[in-house]
Amino acid sequence: MNSTETHHEVDKRPLVVNVANPDDCVVTNRLPLHERLDRQTHDQVMRAAVAKAQDLIGRNRQKMVDDLEDWEGWRARAEQIRQDVLENIDAYLYKLSEEIDKRGGNVFFARTKEEATDYILSVIKAKNAKKVVKSKSMVTEEIGLNHVLEGAGVSVLETDLGEYLLQLAKDPPSHVVVPAIHRDRRQIQETLRKTMGYTGSDTPEDMTLFVRKTLRPEFFAADVGISGCNFAVAESGSMALVSNEGNARLCTTLPKTHIAVMGMERLAPSFAEVDVLITMLARSAVGQRLTGYNTWLTPPKRSGELDGPEEFHLVIIDNGRSDILASQFSPILQCIRCGACMNTCPCYREVGGHGYGSIYPGPLGAVLTPLIGGYEKFRDLPQVCTLCTACDSVCPVKIPLSGLIRRHRIAEVEMGIRPTGEKLAMKGFGVANGSPWLWNLTMKAGAPAMKLGIHNGRAPIEPSVIKAWTNMRDLPEGDGESFRTWFAEHEKSLENKKNQK
Repeated sequence: MNSTETHHEVDKRPLVVNVANPDDCVVTNRLPLHERLDRQTHDQVMRAAVAKAQDLIGRNRQKMVDDLEDWEGWRARAEQIRQDVLENIDAYLYKLSEEIDKRGGNVFFARTKEEATDYILSVIKAKNAKKVVKSKSMVTEEIGLNHVLEGAGVSVLETDLGEYLLQLAKDPPSHVVVPAIHRDRRQIQETLRKTMGYTGSDTPEDMTLFVRKTLRPEFFAADVGISGCNFAVAESGSMALVSNEGNARLCTTLPKTHIAVMGMERLAPSFAEVDVLITMLARSAVGQRLTGYNTWLTPPKRSGELDGPEEFHLVIIDNGRSDILASQFSPILQCIRCGACMNTCPCYREVGGHGYGSIYPGPLGAVLTPLIGGYEKFRDLPQVCTLCTACDSVCPVKIPLSGLIRRHRIAEVEMGIRPTGEKLAMKGFGVANGSPWLWNLTMKAGAPAMKLGIHNGRAPIEPSVIKAWTNMRDLPEGDGESFRTWFAEHEKSLENKKNQK
């Protein structure tokens, strides 16, 4: 098992305005929440693209759920596997590192994102490498790897189709499985035209063929390949990668050096457990029985083998996960990054991934991001949720996402970090709700006030919360009578009729 304490001075200037910089790698947008949401809700292209994708993936997923028949039984088994990993994570990590070490591979445990990026950069510098090809990896987005490498003069090329298009557009991903879900084909055509001189049509086939021809030589020219890791198999030291493109195989087998990066929780005891998890992942993520490519790597290549890297490094990242494991939020580490929670979330449907201002959006981001990025920057994310519990019902490993979001809200109140206006409003509501006399008075006064004050669905004075409501829908116009008053009169009338008989 290898490790290093070497640190490097790196140019940390952000490459693009709206993407995380190395000092704060979870952030994708620094605008306040209300500005992000306002911008996203007015992005009609994004909203149409996300809604279409949610509907399509949702239908396909349901077919695959029905095809599996005992879906709840599979969910229970997948949950059991993930919980077993978390309960015995030290033993599985030790076994994994031992197996890789036996084969001549290198394992580095990184406590922080800085340790991880420093180690990866040290490997690249030791190889005197100038060109790196990458397959899609959310954990490398989390640690801001591209920024660090490019700041050190290393050319980094994303080879996943969606990630490549976003790299050209200098746009962060907005989904953990479908990174460019927020863009339509005309926007993609324009990006290719401006950055690559593309002159073809806007059909997916033509644009994909153009990108394929562009990327193909890059794999052969690369000095180092970097990938994520869907699951690491402890019993054999193998890496499991699932994708619908062949780029991951090219990134991990053609360059002489392969660096795999994984969160420390992305483990499975054996191939038997990976079989269950991949079955749930493919069906939940994109509505397929299996993805187009299921790659199993046990690097580095041995004597006599033709394919595979000569040198292999696995970087296992903590970055706050140990603290999460010891907290009430530990179930979030069961996540297998299928994106099913985003594919069903009504909030994600309206504001897209960029509305969350985080590498991890949707219900997953609402839980995970404040834990690894801090409440100071991400206290608002748990509020981007209706607590409808739709995410709970589709999660293939049964994470109680809505319950964890609610725990965040409770924690923020207990820490006293909610906005002053919100605290005063809730305190006022608590006083009114705790006093029957004051509550009755408020109800009686509120009905006439609504009749006098609300016209054409708008109130004469609209604080920010009310204004946000009336921008999207009308306020109800009352007739001046409260329900309690009406009900009392109704009961009195019934009683009089009964007495008359």
